[in-house]
Amino acid sequence: MMYKDYLSAMPEMKSGEALYAALSVIPAYEDRIRNENTPTRLMALSDLYKLYIPSRMSLEIYSKLYLALLRSMQKKGTKTAIQQHYENHKGIIGQEYNGIVGGSDSFTIIGCSGIGKSSAINRAISLISDNRIIEIEKPYAKVIPCLVVQCPFDSSVKGLLLEILRKVDESLETNYYNYCIKSRTATTDMLIGLVSSIALNHIGILIVDEIQNVVNSKNGKNLVGMLTQLINNSGISICMVGTPECTVFFEQAMQLARRSVGLQYNSLSYDECFESLCKTVFNYQYVTHKTEISPAIIKWLYEHSAGVVSVVISLIHDAQEIAILTGKEILNIETLNMAYKQRLTLLHSYIHTTDAKSKTTKPSKKKPIAKSDDVQINIINGVSIVEIAKKAKTDNVDIVPLLRKHFPIEEVCL
Repeated sequence: MMYKDYLSAMPEMKSGEALYAALSVIPAYEDRIRNENTPTRLMALSDLYKLYIPSRMSLEIYSKLYLALLRSMQKKGTKTAIQQHYENHKGIIGQEYNGIVGGSDSFTIIGCSGIGKSSAINRAISLISDNRIIEIEKPYAKVIPCLVVQCPFDSSVKGLLLEILRKVDESLETNYYNYCIKSRTATTDMLIGLVSSIALNHIGILIVDEIQNVVNSKNGKNLVGMLTQLINNSGISICMVGTPECTVFFEQAMQLARRSVGLQYNSLSYDECFESLCKTVFNYQYVTHKTEISPAIIKWLYEHSAGVVSVVISLIHDAQEIAILTGKEILNIETLNMAYKQRLTLLHSYIHTTDAKSKTTKPSKKKPIAKSDDVQINIINGVSIVEIAKKAKTDNVDIVPLLRKHFPIEEVCL
């Protein structure tokens, strides 16, 4: 069968230690770099941002994307796919058409900003696609294993469809985007038919990043509905990537929740994984005086990063940059504090908010409100205010004249 040719063109799936090694990016480091001049060390310091240490999230994302691509490729070249191609053509010319091939699946990858979602996805794509386009000889066809687009800030359905065409043109050197831009008859329905047909033939997985943009847009549900139609008309898998704020949006209705089942991640916990990350990053030192990481530094890094990987790397990078530029030439808590106060000012409220939430997970017990009889009130000039209040209530009189007999009172007009 023809679809077997598509499957044979896919790279072999990796697992275990082989997968961990393939995902890892460990820049070369030589200790003598600390004796080089300032410009050389500052330029080499940027290698910290190239470092990538796989986590459980990285392994799960790779497996999820690979299996999603596998399900998409199984549908390509089949009799049903050819029938769907003719149906999609009806949509291009403005006729009513149906989904025959059926959806493969859609899922989400949700996690807070800075934990490494995009890096994990990019590393997974580089392995899954082997950094190339899948080519089939008989019949000749090109398939983009993973196509990444960004959700428009206004959740425009037409904007996203055009962005998909533009990305396809970049990879396959086609001209779909310009054709649709110049065509005055390029309606949304026509674009859905065209993109469905292109996805059916040339796309494995569609990854829509920044999906949280649908939350505060009136077009949000329309965009997710379009993606659902695209799944049914093309058979490809669609992955939606976003921050936790989009979870509430997908919980609004069953059809939305069903489309958003997937992977969810939080920042790192204070455990061996975080400790291992800190030790690895701390080894990349470009200051003259090298120091060893200590439990106190690891604890400080967690308290000032809330377990967000990107913040940890930024702190260690900027602390060394400041140390080199100021002549301190040492990476310690003092220079880390300088980096936190000078470079990460805008993140302080977010980091403190995270710490506060972790401390208030258990509801606080409210103390019972004491009755007025049980409240201890100071007696002024030998007179109890509680007794005066009781007398005013009993005699049904204004309390102010009674208070004036014992205390100086000034009345103010409002």
